[in-house]
Amino acid sequence: MSKSVYPRPRPEAPLVVFDFDHTLYDGDSGGHLVKWLLVRNPLRALVAVAASLVLGPMTAFLPTRRHGISGYIWIGTFGLHGRRSFDSLIDRYVATHREEIQARLLPVALEVFREHRAAGDCVVVATGAPPELARAILKFVAHEDVPVVGTAVGPRLGAVVATRHCHNEEKMRMLRERGYGEVAVAYSDSSADLPLLKAARAPVVVNPKASRVPMFRKVLPPGTPILNWGCADRAGSRDPLAVHREADGQ
Repeated sequence: MSKSVYPRPRPEAPLVVFDFDHTLYDGDSGGHLVKWLLVRNPLRALVAVAASLVLGPMTAFLPTRRHGISGYIWIGTFGLHGRRSFDSLIDRYVATHREEIQARLLPVALEVFREHRAAGDCVVVATGAPPELARAILKFVAHEDVPVVGTAVGPRLGAVVATRHCHNEEKMRMLRERGYGEVAVAYSDSSADLPLLKAARAPVVVNPKASRVPMFRKVLPPGTPILNWGCADRAGSRDPLAVHREADGQ
């Protein structure tokens, strides 16, 4: 579908926010990019393996996650000079992995995405991945014009690192700074997006980890849909009508 089919969102249009990884895309798009950055050079890969003794645990905990991710990106981008060079490298990665990436885009998710756009809603993608990565992937399905709020990167010590991670409460701050107000609908898989899901008038959990489902049911409003849009290793109802039944309290 061409992007010209979609109407321009009205000033009063409801704001609909989509997470990207495990929501529109089956997997961790930023992780796949970083892996490619590292394995494309044997020396980088060796350094990353050695550094994982420190960086690996850091990525597992929210307070240190940005620093751990930045460490891996620094190893993978040493020798680059600034965001434009990094964006060009992202575009090369996406172009050379086209079929693999397209196969990870979730058809059910994209249909919901299209429906919101066709209705004239203000649709935004808010992701922990670099925004250029999400935009380049969305270009495959003619959605590259959708605004993307993502992790900011910048130069440091001869490489590129994450300077601001679009994650948890920071994701909400970054949305507000860009002028987005009340969230009408939010779609995400992640407990890290609880601030976003709680802020939405209509939160929708998609493709969550099975271990997180009881928590989502406890902290989100009764009847919040918990759906599976095609991630085989994730939980959630695969019934396309479940969203309507849960919202109606059936």
